[in-house]
Amino acid sequence: MYLSRLSILNFKNLAQEELLLDKGFNCFVGDNGTCKTNIIDAVYYLSMCKSALAMTDLQCVRHGEKFFLLEGDYRTESDRHERVVCSYQRGASKVVKRNDKQYERLADHIGLIPVVIVSPADSSLISDAADERRRYINSFISQLDKSYLEAAMRYNTALANRNSYLKMGSDEEMLRIYDAQMAPAAEKIHKARLEITELLYPLVCEYYRALSDDHEQVELEYRSELNNATLEELLIASRERDRIMGFTTCGVQRDDLRFSIGGYPLRKYGSQGQQKSFLIALKLAQYRIIAQACGEKPILLLDDLFDKLDESRVSRLIELVKGDEFGQVIITDCNGERMGNILGKADCSYKLFNVSYGTVLKEE
Repeated sequence: MYLSRLSILNFKNLAQEELLLDKGFNCFVGDNGTCKTNIIDAVYYLSMCKSALAMTDLQCVRHGEKFFLLEGDYRTESDRHERVVCSYQRGASKVVKRNDKQYERLADHIGLIPVVIVSPADSSLISDAADERRRYINSFISQLDKSYLEAAMRYNTALANRNSYLKMGSDEEMLRIYDAQMAPAAEKIHKARLEITELLYPLVCEYYRALSDDHEQVELEYRSELNNATLEELLIASRERDRIMGFTTCGVQRDDLRFSIGGYPLRKYGSQGQQKSFLIALKLAQYRIIAQACGEKPILLLDDLFDKLDESRVSRLIELVKGDEFGQVIITDCNGERMGNILGKADCSYKLFNVSYGTVLKEE
């Protein structure tokens, strides 16, 4: 799957752009703060119906305007054509259309145009709390399995209702009703997270070795209370504690992914280069799993490619993603000459777009 044409109107600081993209590499180069990341985010939005940068739809509307409109034309290896349009107007709901037909539920679109993004914001997966890692794995699995997204929504609704009840009541029969609502969804969520972690682990190790000269072994571990007990058992065991605390103190909302290097936490003992290499390895492993599961190569978005990476590691990365396992790649960087030299040495087909303060000036 690749994006052949991207149309942008009033998205963030982009007034109006019409871009024709290469099915191989596309590089957007320019000074920091000129809108390169917003182009990447527009591509992500067309796949996931939301910004990759935790921005609301209202925040994505260009200052002084009332709406934004994104349109993408896609083609598959079998030459199937897909047109996706995402629009949002202040004070109204967003609208997403596939081939001129509006979706009734946005969740039905997730997975149609698979996408994987690598960006400086990924550092939050290492430095921030567990909820960042849960958001990541939820987004990942949702592209593969719509029933997972539905289970997550059911679980979160039941959890919110149970927590509200615990603040004002503690009747055993009511708590058992909430427990019964949460349990099947929790089982689905836990099983999917465990399976995806088992698939990720060897691939992350493989890509980390390919990207880095480091000899340390990296590890990826899924931590969940449900690894050792069912949710029903956990909820019964924590009943008194839940009543005292006024919220549910166990469940998949406490799950986490543990990243390690040489047996020690990556957050504390990994250098910036090691952490960045690990995150890229994680995303490349994600890419491979999605491609195999969907039968379509996702679009790979590499934002601010040289952030915390030296030129040798970037060159290794380009060599990796130019292979047959990967499809279209969209890159941003602040140095066009450097990027052109690396892609030239790798003998890649590419387009180079020069960007300046909200405008794509030209393409070479």
